[in-house]
Amino acid sequence: MKKILSNSIVILLIAVVVGLFTGRLVGEEGIRTILSIKQITGQIIFFLVPLIVIGFVAPSITALRQGATRLIFFAFLLAYVSSVGAATFAALVGYQTIPLLNIRPAEEGLRQLPELIFRVDIPPIMSVMSALLLAVFLGFGALRTSAVDVTRLLLQFRDIVLLLVRRVLMPVLPVYIAANFAALSYEGDVARLGIFLPVLAIVIVCHYLWLALLYGTASAYSRKNGWNVLRYYGPAYLTAWGTMSSAATLGVSLDCIRRSPILSRKVTDFSIPLFANIHLCGSVFTETFLVCVVSQLLYGHLPDPATLTLFIVLLGIFAVGAPGVPGGTVLASLGIVTSVLGFGDSGTALLIAIFALQDGFGTACNITGDGALSLITDTYAKRHVPDLEAEAL
Repeated sequence: MKKILSNSIVILLIAVVVGLFTGRLVGEEGIRTILSIKQITGQIIFFLVPLIVIGFVAPSITALRQGATRLIFFAFLLAYVSSVGAATFAALVGYQTIPLLNIRPAEEGLRQLPELIFRVDIPPIMSVMSALLLAVFLGFGALRTSAVDVTRLLLQFRDIVLLLVRRVLMPVLPVYIAANFAALSYEGDVARLGIFLPVLAIVIVCHYLWLALLYGTASAYSRKNGWNVLRYYGPAYLTAWGTMSSAATLGVSLDCIRRSPILSRKVTDFSIPLFANIHLCGSVFTETFLVCVVSQLLYGHLPDPATLTLFIVLLGIFAVGAPGVPGGTVLASLGIVTSVLGFGDSGTALLIAIFALQDGFGTACNITGDGALSLITDTYAKRHVPDLEAEAL
């Protein structure tokens, strides 16, 4: 098991390094080919995401028996509290640290990416949120009507999806990551990191502090050592960092969480796909901190505390489902960025640009935090859903 885990980490790191070096060495024609590879592999990955959500969430609900409604409500509440809590933490840190920083935006533009040589569009059969809602409805329907044939079909579909994850998704991911970093390297986005290094350093450190709080809370609530979940999350963290997408990391996350000896597969097969789409702690922390940075930089002041509080409450709602795509959180929330905070075009453009520089770290925090929430959910299920009959792996 340790050998498999180590090999996954090595492959992902190699993909990142190869991508960074390739992006600096290739010319325009070479990067056009790489962008085409990135587009095709990305299409394959995101085509599989709704299938993964349906394949794991629906049969997992049928296995929960009674109390499934209560468990799903608890999971949604838990994810929202974590996201809003992370955003509140970001606001407190921002009010204390941002006035002390001397931040200036980059004046040089990014290198223009050329057009793709070719592209292959493979639209998903449905959006991630549609898949999530369909999975919930199918699971509840089969559970309440005791539809034995449908339940058996859902279990067989899960086996098919698991095969696709192992034989298709896992081999494609390193290629997608390498191509993604090659594009960033060619474009010059990596080189611009130094401009906002103090800001990004604060954000990343606070990500780790929030994860420590989540796992500490999960350990205290479950009376189990959260390290027995966190220790298996290395490949998922690196994958999320490389893909900048919780949805694209879903297959790896499921593989990592199943290695934990203290969690029930019956619960985690339900909780991990769910949290991958609704738990935004890292991305929400980052966006809240960055809106404070942009406000200070462009408008000369930090947002009013009351205004920022309203923004935080709404951000936890509006961004549900956004981690499915790179940069999705900030894009989903642009409406409240402009209407609540009053940002203009320059403010939103700068926010998107800075957010993109750290998007991988925010996504990695989201994904890793899902393990802590799954430990809490698993414990809640065993204590308050008596018919669950979940057995630890």
